[in-house]
Amino acid sequence: MSTLSPALRLATRHDGSRDGELVIVSSSYRRCMPVPRIARTLQEALDNWSTTAPQLEACCQRLDACGWASCEPFDPAAALAPLPRAYQWADASVYRNHARLMYQWRREPIPDRYETEPLVYQGGSDVMLAGTAPIVGLSEAHGIDFEAEIAVVTTDVPLGATLEQARNGIALVALVNDVSLRGLIPGELARGFGFYQSKPASSFAPVAVTPAALGHAWRDAMLHLPVRVELNGELFGTPNAGEETVFNFAQIIAHLTKTRALCAGTIVGAGTISNADPSTGSACVTEARVRQALSGWPGDQQQRYLQYGDRIRMEVLTEDGRSVFGAIDQTVMNT
Repeated sequence: MSTLSPALRLATRHDGSRDGELVIVSSSYRRCMPVPRIARTLQEALDNWSTTAPQLEACCQRLDACGWASCEPFDPAAALAPLPRAYQWADASVYRNHARLMYQWRREPIPDRYETEPLVYQGGSDVMLAGTAPIVGLSEAHGIDFEAEIAVVTTDVPLGATLEQARNGIALVALVNDVSLRGLIPGELARGFGFYQSKPASSFAPVAVTPAALGHAWRDAMLHLPVRVELNGELFGTPNAGEETVFNFAQIIAHLTKTRALCAGTIVGAGTISNADPSTGSACVTEARVRQALSGWPGDQQQRYLQYGDRIRMEVLTEDGRSVFGAIDQTVMNT
């Protein structure tokens, strides 16, 4: 079956276990219902998505019909990441403007074939943090940075998937803060083997939604809504996640399956959201710093990286102001 059919909002509630308890969330985000008879965890639901998705949708429709009577309040603060640990986290870089600025910052040329082949790295997926978990930094000198991203969670996708198979393999869409330690990136990349220490655990908004739940905001295998980023209560950026991209999620997933299949529960990111229009601001500190440097700002006046006590908030809102995934709301702290 196509994963685009069910309109669902799913979260993982903390129950003392590593993988948490799967709950269906109402469209108002005020109520939720655990569904152990269908699937105890989100991973279990994804493992059997062709069976569980219709059952979850039928359950949601019954709850809608009765107004979610007798259901429990949904507390975003009690939610873990939708997948607290995932089989794979593959992150791409598909926003032209972000790539242009990042490689300018690194004083490197944009890689050959950037426009013809998705640029992807594999990050750590053994620990995925809740959207309210603190960003723990061992040192402010590491250059702690946030990155607002949209990601998708897949079902099983076969080796050599077509674009249609890749598109139908998208089960859920999520909002991610992919934290980077900018001070460690140049040294790691210079060794020629990629990111590791410079990419600590990523954090996720509490609710993951099916593409169908996004309505007309989901098209061409991308989310077409702005992400609102605030730093210490001040607006930092509102770039649109569906604009100025080189590839969409179907193309990224198809690229990933060129030499291996993807198992259910793979998380695929599209990279830091970025628009060329400076009025949209930025979705990470480094991009803001590069913009300022290109405008002639002295280094000591450019946006600083995160410091202990800073608070970062990310949220995607619909045109009528409703939250799509709930909010990521984190404070930076030492151990």
